[in-house]
Amino acid sequence: MKRVTVVMAAALVLVLVVAVASAFAQSDKAQQGAAVFSAQKCTMCHSVAGKGNAKGALDNIAAKNKAEHIRAWLTDPEGMRAKTNATRTPAMKPIKLSPEQIDALIAYISSARPAAAAADAER
Repeated sequence: MKRVTVVMAAALVLVLVVAVASAFAQSDKAQQGAAVFSAQKCTMCHSVAGKGNAKGALDNIAAKNKAEHIRAWLTDPEGMRAKTNATRTPAMKPIKLSPEQIDALIAYISSARPAAAAADAER
């Protein structure tokens, strides 16, 4: 019985370690995405967590869309504009990004919280 308890405790510790490592990796990917977002001047038309053009807030995009939908916008904005009948102007221009940069942007956008929620969390 004691041996089973030790094995169960070890398994629980292993699961927690993997979960924490995964969270740190996702956080690192989101930080890389923030750098891409800034370098590509996405803030001219969009905002994340209150940083950038508020008319194009992306804070709730991940809650409403799957990662593949966001990926489609990043890889084929003209096609997605036609598919979704988007009317916002100016239209998003195609950008050349590596698959890793796109993954990082998706992680960043998916980690976003609206500016009001972020301000409340800091209080």
